[in-house]
Order: sequence, then structure tokens, then C-alpha cells
Amino acid sequence: MYANYHTHTFRCHHATGTEEEYIKIAIENGIKIMGFSDHAPFVYPGGFQAGYCVHAEDAEDYIDTLKALREKYKGKIEIIIGFEMEYYPIYFDDMLSNVKKLGAEYLILGQHFIGNGYPDGIGSCSPNHTEEMFSCYTDGVIEGMKTGKFSYLAHPDMFLYAENDEIYNREAKRLCEAAKELEIPLEINLLGIHSKRHYPKEAFWKIAGEVGCKVIFGFDAHSADRAYDKESLKIAEKIVKKYNLKLIDELDIKEL
Repeated sequence: MYANYHTHTFRCHHATGTEEEYIKIAIENGIKIMGFSDHAPFVYPGGFQAGYCVHAEDAEDYIDTLKALREKYKGKIEIIIGFEMEYYPIYFDDMLSNVKKLGAEYLILGQHFIGNGYPDGIGSCSPNHTEEMFSCYTDGVIEGMKTGKFSYLAHPDMFLYAENDEIYNREAKRLCEAAKELEIPLEINLLGIHSKRHYPKEAFWKIAGEVGCKVIFGFDAHSADRAYDKESLKIAEKIVKKYNLKLIDELDIKEL
């Protein structure tokens, strides 16, 4: 595996290990490009900050630490500094302005909530979703991709909907067709494989293969030992082969 653009840090409050530990393991396993993409900081009106995101007071340290490590390991690995960020329509311009000011070099879209996240967001992995919620999720993801600011779509198959195959296939196809048209790669998420989550969902990847989407692997590392995951990578490669997916190994980074 040549590049991994999906790496978190302890600053998101649900990952462990230092950045340098992640980098060393990536180098040992032949990774040439490593993107750090912790959950983007954002202070909502009223001062709320999501518990799973980098907090505003930690954001500069995140950037500065990675810049120093980039210099330290120059020539051994290329380090790119960015964020995984949601697309929340009413907040997006402010969120984008914030990460640009911090010096982010790329974004990946990770849509964990339907709507605008706070205060009434509904989790993408929550049970008992309705058809309307699924359509709303798909609409939001497509709108996010259309901004042209996200270099790829993380775990595009994370939305939990298992009530009706016809509805699932319709929404998955709609998302995949938009991704192809917009030339946004879709991530096969190796954390999902390792943790035995409901994604990667093969029904989704079957459709992605039929549509002809570009796909990319992402470790979604939340601990240093997951900065390279050989066994999950083998399973991801089988998915690519099974559904004749168009695998890429390096991103075309979209300008912010």
C-alpha cells in the first residue's frame, strides 16, 4: 500500500498513541504518503464542541506537531496535514474558513450525522432509520462532494439501513453515480474490517463496481498499531477483486 490518508490522533479523544508512533509504523511497512486527518475542530454557536473532534484549543498543536515531524522524517515519508470533516450546510462556510486558517492541506468527507450535526443531528450509524433519513443522508453527502473541497469520501457505506434492499440499492446507486461524476474516490474503510462493523457493506461495493467508481483504501487509524493493518488490507483487496473496483493508490488533493 503506497499511501494512507486517514489517520487520527489522541486529540479526537477516542484515539491513542503519538503521531510519531504512527509514522514509524507506516515507514516500517512501506507507506510513502501518510495523511493525518483528525476530526476537524469547530465551535458551534453557544460554545459547544463535539466530543469526538479536536477541540479548538488543541488545533494549533496538532498542526505544529505534524509540521515538525514532517521535517524530521523528510525523505523517509511524505506527511500531509488535513482533517476529516462533516458537511453541515448551515455551518460549512465557517468550518471551511476555520480549517483553512489553521493551515489544513486537504479534507476528507466523513458524514457521521444527518442534517447539521448539532443540536439535533441524527447519527449515521443509529438504528431505526427511515427512508426519509436515508435520502437526507445521501443528499447531504452529495452536496458535500459538490463543494469541490473534499479529496475523498470516507466510509461511504457507514449509513445503517437494512430495512429494504430496494431502497438501500437506490440510495447507494445515487451516491455512487454522483461520486463518479464528480471524480471523488470512495474509501474502503479498514477500521470497519478490523472492528467487524456493519461496513464495508458488500451490497454497496457491488453497486460501486457496476457504476465504475474510483476507490481508495483508508486505515482510519485510531491507534499506532493500526497505522498498518496487513490482515484487513488482504480482505479489502478481495473486495476490490470481487467487484472489479477501480483502485487508486494516490489522491489528487483538492485545493481548499
